[in-house]
Amino acid sequence: MNNQEKEIKMMDPLVYRKLWGFVKPHKVKLFISTIMLIIALAGELYVPILIQKTVDNQIMAGLTVEQAQNGIMHNVIILFFILLSIVVFSFGQIYLLAILSQDVMTAIRHTAFNHILNQNMDFLNKTPVGKLVSSVTSDVETINELFNSVFTSLLRDGALIIGVTITLLFLDIKLALITLLTVPPAFVLIYLFRIASRKVFRNVQKCVSSVNTYLSEHFNGVQIVQLFGAEKKTSKEFQVENQNLYLATMKQVYVQATFRPLVDLLSSISMAVVIYVGGKYLGKDMISLGILIAFINLLSKFFDPIKDMADKFGIMQSAMAGGERIFTLLDSPQEVIEEQSTMANDIEGNIEFRDVHFSYKKGEPILKGISFKAAPGETIALVGYTGAGKTTITNLVTRLWPIDSGSILLDGKDINDMDIPTLRKSILPVLQDVVLFSGTIRENLTLGKEIDNEVLVQALKAVHADFVLNLPEQMDTKLHEGASNLSAGQRQLLSFARALVHNPKVLILDEATSNVDTDTEHLIQKALPVLIEGRTSLVIAHRLSTIRKADRILVLEQGKIIESGTHQELLSLQGTYYNLYQLQFNEDL
Repeated sequence: MNNQEKEIKMMDPLVYRKLWGFVKPHKVKLFISTIMLIIALAGELYVPILIQKTVDNQIMAGLTVEQAQNGIMHNVIILFFILLSIVVFSFGQIYLLAILSQDVMTAIRHTAFNHILNQNMDFLNKTPVGKLVSSVTSDVETINELFNSVFTSLLRDGALIIGVTITLLFLDIKLALITLLTVPPAFVLIYLFRIASRKVFRNVQKCVSSVNTYLSEHFNGVQIVQLFGAEKKTSKEFQVENQNLYLATMKQVYVQATFRPLVDLLSSISMAVVIYVGGKYLGKDMISLGILIAFINLLSKFFDPIKDMADKFGIMQSAMAGGERIFTLLDSPQEVIEEQSTMANDIEGNIEFRDVHFSYKKGEPILKGISFKAAPGETIALVGYTGAGKTTITNLVTRLWPIDSGSILLDGKDINDMDIPTLRKSILPVLQDVVLFSGTIRENLTLGKEIDNEVLVQALKAVHADFVLNLPEQMDTKLHEGASNLSAGQRQLLSFARALVHNPKVLILDEATSNVDTDTEHLIQKALPVLIEGRTSLVIAHRLSTIRKADRILVLEQGKIIESGTHQELLSLQGTYYNLYQLQFNEDL
């Protein structure tokens, strides 16, 4: 725990420095906001002085009633304009800082989103989606709280404490010094509260995380809980997690409940010292009644910021934790680097693997010396048992993962020497799990590009996805989340149409027919010749019926190519492919 505290303490300035990088472009707003705050505080601090002058120079000065009333009226008018100025400048400061905060939060969210988009698959696979979403939303929002609640309050509170101290010394040095003797215990109390609060805050966060994990896990698996009759056991386990959170929260409440009364006690002691000593000084004509009233007024303003700091400390802890998470994300290295390409845009589609080795984890090789060529327009099928490395090969072609050794060439050029936009425009996949976004069918087909309606219609008809044209709103039909208002087969056909619309030179069909019914598979079989015509195609399929007409079939086993040939050639070998075919079709060959 000590090491962790030390680490976070050392990172606090780092978070502020990184945050300053986003604030710096808006430093003019910050400067104006700070000036407005200082003006508003100056007005607040002048009010007790004005009251002091009214008491000493009008009420207690032995003036006539008329003179006193005129003087008081004059000061009341001044007070009105001071209070009006305080309202105006306070509003301006809060509003301007809120604009600055939203500008900074928007910039951080956009930067974090783009950073995640350009991350490599290793990072994305290791980082839970929920954590990434939380970083871009919740963690950024905590920084927003840091601006709106904490930064404004701390700046105001700090300035107010300094201003009150200076004003007290200005009014009467001796009484001010005696009064300020009660202040050091308050700062010691703040320091002790900070240590205790940090400890209980971390404990609460740990328990909250544990509860969230338990809820997420068991809500996702609620069907298993019900089927195995584990409701009572699960309820008891959650009761333990919930009780731990309750106890941790009560410790936090205890720390906060202890601090405020102690600050109130110190405030009362300071007030008692001012009244007692000030009363003596007043009796000896060492100070005026107006100064004593001003001291009492100012002293109440002195301890209010201390209480406010305690209230904001929990928000500050949460904001610092959120800041650490979001800036740790932004500091994560991006291995996907854009480079200037010397490659022309007219890709032919010639693919070559040269002794490619690859592993997701160091020491656990997935591909072991893969070498093959695919000529432009050739269809290469990849088959093998689960875990043989079929999908990995297709991922490497698009540079989703960096290879360990060897090289992958496209038209004789190493793909590492090509810029990623050109590479991925030339090679498009039809994935096993079809990804369609919330929006219209048209938007999912074009993905932001300007494509003629006629081209879209032709693509839909070519892959037998013309069911879209029979929908009431046709291509403007809105898709639900995950395109749940379409069947699995319809989603697969739309992914075919999308690939055809973008007209790649190389096509990857990853288990393209594994999740569809027989009728849809028949439609896909009819669409495949249109889809792959004139394109280099890498096809992965568990249903071997879909690859019988492939120009060449590569059989993989434990990361190596063990067989290569046409459908009939591989059957005649009676090897691994033959066994796979027998298992699937149960035919006498």
